[in-house]
Amino acid sequence: MKPAEIETFFATLKTANPHPQTELEFSSVFELLVAVVLSAQATDVGVNKATWRLFAVAPTPHKMLALGLEGLEQHIRTIGLYRSKARHLMKTCEILVHQHGGSVPRTRAALEALPGVGRKTANVVLNVAFGEPTMAVDTHLFRLGNRTGLAPGRKPIDVERKLLARIPVEYLTDAHHWLILHGRYVCKARTPECWRCAVAPVCGLKMKTPAPK
Repeated sequence: MKPAEIETFFATLKTANPHPQTELEFSSVFELLVAVVLSAQATDVGVNKATWRLFAVAPTPHKMLALGLEGLEQHIRTIGLYRSKARHLMKTCEILVHQHGGSVPRTRAALEALPGVGRKTANVVLNVAFGEPTMAVDTHLFRLGNRTGLAPGRKPIDVERKLLARIPVEYLTDAHHWLILHGRYVCKARTPECWRCAVAPVCGLKMKTPAPK
């Protein structure tokens, strides 16, 4: 995809959705961190169903620790891998309380030092909570980067670096959301809905999917 096509690609997505937002529900940086940790191999809808009850009783690291491991597990048991996620969150809460005064740190290194927080999760928190132009490459971004020709790469880190290098600065902060939403609802994994894709004219996918009859 050429620079002019990339500009058109993101200008089109911005026109359709000027202020994209994550679909995870939260009211603080801590709640965002918890929701993103829980969202690994789970849907945002499923996470939201669990967290609206969880955050009602444990909206801070101190209160989540007070639940205890079993109490936390009961609140998130509908989410895949809930036992390991509960252990990670309890250890994370301990670190936040004892090392960061109960607040979520603002640096990548400190975030990635938290149990259950990898580069992708750290990128989401840095972008959504702190407005940094990061690129959390999940399955949607990895697929779109390769399928469209926007940022082809064999590994997520390759796609991430190319996206950061190729996306015009004015679109970087919101690009992560535009790509996730586009991959979730239009450029789907099994059957991309090219017939209703606003950016199809600049997409590098050679065999566009025709509209169903």
